[in-house]
Amino acid sequence: MRIETEEKLDYSDVLIRPKRSTLTSRKNVSLKRDFVFRHGQEWTGVPVVAANMDSTGTVEMGRVFSKNDMVTCLSKHIDMFDTDSDLEDPNMVPSYGMSVDDRNALLSGSAENMTRAFLENKAFICLDVANGYMQGFVDYVRDVRQLYPDKIIIAGNVVTAEMTEALILAGADIVKVGIGPGSVCTTRKVAGVGYPQLSAVIECADAAHGIGGHIMADGGCTCPGDVAKAFGAGADFVMLGGMLAGHDECEGDVVEVDGIAHKRFYGMSSTTAMDRHSGGVAVHRAAEGKTVDVPYRGAVQDTIQEILGGLRSACTYVGAENLKALPKCTTFVRCRRQLNNIFQ
Repeated sequence: MRIETEEKLDYSDVLIRPKRSTLTSRKNVSLKRDFVFRHGQEWTGVPVVAANMDSTGTVEMGRVFSKNDMVTCLSKHIDMFDTDSDLEDPNMVPSYGMSVDDRNALLSGSAENMTRAFLENKAFICLDVANGYMQGFVDYVRDVRQLYPDKIIIAGNVVTAEMTEALILAGADIVKVGIGPGSVCTTRKVAGVGYPQLSAVIECADAAHGIGGHIMADGGCTCPGDVAKAFGAGADFVMLGGMLAGHDECEGDVVEVDGIAHKRFYGMSSTTAMDRHSGGVAVHRAAEGKTVDVPYRGAVQDTIQEILGGLRSACTYVGAENLKALPKCTTFVRCRRQLNNIFQ
């Protein structure tokens, strides 16, 4: 046993300090980025990503995100062979776990493999597990890279520099960073495992960028300012779940709770998710997510505009002409912890 005494920070522990700027309008800020990844692939767009959860990783969400040049990681429980032509959109990313079915679908060497044929038109593959520290996951990433050398591979989740490096060296282009910060994730309470998200992003971004990799901050954003802090901390992409919940494009019907319209939102390790996809919570595990009813919020485009507007505003406050420049222009100011609730 050992104790690390260095204090680690969440988004709510800091603010971004404003600086003198020559920018005259938010309109002058470009949020699009041109990426060249470690294995030579290229992608241009706004690097805000809808999470691959049942509620938010929907085709309907993907349509709206794609119109805004943003990416949606589809829920791994969506049938990728759906006849809906929207699934051919390169910004709709198929997600896979480490189940036997997912591994067989991705790694089969058969020339008739339907998954291999489907992925020919896709730019990204998302490999998603709750615990990215398993050696078996590192090996899985390596195997997928060998079979799909031309794909942009997203893999995670981890929260430390050494595992970020391990996944990149195994073949990942983008490492998903975050364990426990999500609004419907209870891993920190159930397992006692996690890492404050701002520090995780800073440390993992530093590790990734040193070897030509990228990271995707996943979880912990409760408002547009948190998204700006994630990019300011060095994230290349930011994945959102709870901020997108409750919209028309989310899965599920609108229901009334105490006379107020709501939509249901749940973590993918919750009892709700495991009852739906796995026949219940297995005897060897505990649920590490919860189910909440989120107030109905209408069309997601309004929320997207709020998020992107907040990012442009943050850039103008620190003099960043584009999103790529934001980390270089960002100085974080520590806030007194008893005042944290003011900024949430």
